[in-house]
Amino acid sequence: MSDTPLAGRVAIVTGGSRGIGAAIAALLAQDGAAVVISGRDADRLERAVKDLEAGGATALGVVADAASREDADRLVETAKQRFGRIDVLVNNAGMTRDGLLVRMKDEDWDLVMEVNLRGAFLMTRAASKIMVRQKNGRVINIASTAGAMGNAGQANYSAAKAGLIGFTKATARELAHWSILVNAVAPGLIETNMSAAMPEAARQELLNRVPLGRIGTPREVAEVVRFLAGDGATYITGQVFHVNGGLYI
Repeated sequence: MSDTPLAGRVAIVTGGSRGIGAAIAALLAQDGAAVVISGRDADRLERAVKDLEAGGATALGVVADAASREDADRLVETAKQRFGRIDVLVNNAGMTRDGLLVRMKDEDWDLVMEVNLRGAFLMTRAASKIMVRQKNGRVINIASTAGAMGNAGQANYSAAKAGLIGFTKATARELAHWSILVNAVAPGLIETNMSAAMPEAARQELLNRVPLGRIGTPREVAEVVRFLAGDGATYITGQVFHVNGGLYI
């Protein structure tokens, strides 16, 4: 088997400058894909591109807010102009604005919905138009355990990620005609800035519910994305892959 099974392919990873997104970009690049990463912080994006290039990758950073239609369209168009095609889209950009339902502000609900759900819709719509013409492509949505089991204090995030799972299944049915596969990967408690920002008591309480007894790594999530992007996953679509140490079974 080739050391670079994704050679000649092009992948977009939103929110690709840190955490799970950066780990995904690194593994897809390692498998030979040209990687386009997006994020809202230009400096961090530049550093992430340099890290990828230092590892021998072909990488491009595009400052973009995936929840903006103009930015999503520009990101896809830039990738297409630079590399001529788009084979893999990883909708990874996400954010939390935690709070109890009774105290949750309208803007905390709206913002989390926009970034986590609307962003995936905008990016998938833009990229799938190119994939339809290619009659081939992969869309991989980064959902969350919260979208399957709910999480107290995260009504907005849980609803957005549950919506993303429904979106994955509907688009998988629609796009199968063009050999475009759509799947979701749902991480549990993973060592990222997002989980580090959790109150220690809440984080520990969640960890106590993980049968494997430890926090997962971004690499462990990225490995499943890498599989779904590759040639071993050609008969898989509309599925949700849970990477959570048994937190949700």
